[in-house]
Amino acid sequence: MAEAQAAPAAPLARTPLFEAVRAAGGRLVPFAGWEMAVQFAGLVQEHHAVRQGCGVFDISHMGVLRLRGEGAKDALQGLVPSDLFRIGPGEACYTVLLNEAGGIRDDLIVYDRGHRTAADDPTEDDPTETDELLLVINAACAEADTAWLRSQLEPQGITIADRKGDGVLLALQGPEAPARLEALAGVDLGGLPRFGHRTLRLAGSAQGAASGAPVFVGRTGYTGEDGFELLLERQAGLALWEQLLAEGVAPCGLGARDTLRLEAGLHLYGNEMDASTTPLEVGLGWLVHLEMPKPFIGREVLERQSAEGVGRRLVGLELAGRAIARHGYPVLWNGEPVGEVTSGSWSPSLGKAIALALVPAGAARIGSELAVEIRGKAEPAVVVKRPFYRR
Repeated sequence: MAEAQAAPAAPLARTPLFEAVRAAGGRLVPFAGWEMAVQFAGLVQEHHAVRQGCGVFDISHMGVLRLRGEGAKDALQGLVPSDLFRIGPGEACYTVLLNEAGGIRDDLIVYDRGHRTAADDPTEDDPTETDELLLVINAACAEADTAWLRSQLEPQGITIADRKGDGVLLALQGPEAPARLEALAGVDLGGLPRFGHRTLRLAGSAQGAASGAPVFVGRTGYTGEDGFELLLERQAGLALWEQLLAEGVAPCGLGARDTLRLEAGLHLYGNEMDASTTPLEVGLGWLVHLEMPKPFIGREVLERQSAEGVGRRLVGLELAGRAIARHGYPVLWNGEPVGEVTSGSWSPSLGKAIALALVPAGAARIGSELAVEIRGKAEPAVVVKRPFYRR
């Protein structure tokens, strides 16, 4: 009998900035089905550029969905544990999609766009006046999220569309990011709070090819620094990328994005959380609003965990030596394996090895002495308060 042939691997997707990223020296690697830059000048250099100045990331692999229809927020409320009515138009919140077991399908940001028409936004192409939300979701979960959201929300009259299309999503991050964006847009952004959002038109510089382009701006990010996420049409996004680099903003890759978010104690889907972990187990209890008198998928499980406690918890670890804990490494307590590292790295800002790990609740107290097995050796580690780094 002839041996079965393995199906060819699907080609990696590329963002609209792929060629520009490669031209800027991006070293490309596979990530969540995409070909993405892991670094440019170097991880540590890019990390410090964001902590001390300003960096820009191509995050166009992320999914952006638009939900439209009367009562869109109320419909989405049944799928998340956070009270979406704590935010209003022009505001956003971080939350998670849950399954029936209280496990996390994905984490996402929900932007409340209010009751709007095409006249409210030059990027809007639907003339109907109705409620609108934008959701930014993870690349690896985008297809599954979209299908599931449609199955849950379309029967309630909510339409779901890809808002990004072949557009560009950029993250402009660092203490200099507000001044950079103010110069580009010709507006004062002092009144735009964290998780606030609005649509602007770029003024750019005299040579800026992105001038006049509409851009959806959210004061959000994944680095622990101030900054913005910018959604633009393809050509305007390419022009803006080139303009930022020409003006000295550092291009940054996935490597620095990971060390920055780890220092800030931010979760990565597939590492710190997945469909088998609940928000209460992984330190996201602040997203669970059980006082909200509304049903949502997974609520019964979270109510039970809230009353009885959880058997495991996500903790921050600081290692004593220079050995680096990596995802999946065993965590030891009194010499016995009890959990595993979810993310780990050398911290460029702190000059020490840090990690996040899932361990039994009894080992999760601040100051608990644990160890991580690295290349067959038990490396001492202590549970510390998160985040590791604060701006």
